[in-house]
Amino acid sequence: MRRALLLSFVLAVAPVAYAAKVTDCAKTGLCYCINDEHKSAINAKIDKFRQVIADQRKAGKAVVYLSVPLTSAGGGNFGVNKEVAEATKQAIEKRLGADYIFVFNPANPDADLPRGAGGTEYMVMWTAVLEGADGMGDFDAAYFAGPQDFARYFGFDGNNDMAKLDAYFDKREKSDPDFAKAVQGGLNKAAFRKYYALRASSNVSRGAHDEWNIFRVINEKRRADSKYGTPGQIPVVFDGFGVTPPLHETMVSEGYVGKCPL
Repeated sequence: MRRALLLSFVLAVAPVAYAAKVTDCAKTGLCYCINDEHKSAINAKIDKFRQVIADQRKAGKAVVYLSVPLTSAGGGNFGVNKEVAEATKQAIEKRLGADYIFVFNPANPDADLPRGAGGTEYMVMWTAVLEGADGMGDFDAAYFAGPQDFARYFGFDGNNDMAKLDAYFDKREKSDPDFAKAVQGGLNKAAFRKYYALRASSNVSRGAHDEWNIFRVINEKRRADSKYGTPGQIPVVFDGFGVTPPLHETMVSEGYVGKCPL
């Protein structure tokens, strides 16, 4: 009996094993603090997505990376944002021709990492995919989703569009158990309405901020490389329009970037 009690005490006070935090730095110089237990899964995804890109390029298609906010913070909803991402991908491919262009949507289910992975782990994966094996970029263009992409999804027509969001909220709450659960967890109609009418775009995404900076660093390297030069920069599009040269070369605030504390 005493041995059993002693064993129970030892188990109760035994230290919990936590995954080690390590700093992972990309070829672009951006570093992230991640749980090292996810590294093998991240590497497997990187290899898989590089092959997807290679296959699409082999098929003669231009390959575009889509940056879209997925966070549910500030009145957004993860499920809705995933649908906006897919709708934006389809709209771009329809406009330019699906036989000629492939839009890489990071919101696809194949991108899911194991439970416990967070923003830093995902950004290690996407940074490696964006910069490519040689660090010079593996995409023909970058498309950052903006207000018009969300407006197209919701069917905004410039006439009482916030009322459309109210109606959408009510309908989705009744038909989507996950959305209803989010409502029970604190998502409210007023926050949802303001988010999707006024805020929804890559501007509100921490990951998108890092992705913007990744493309800026890659383009800086390309401009300095005689193989690419200024004409070989990766074009950047926001909300359906090409950004101006000053913005093309401007850094924005960091999202998940940062080394582990010493």
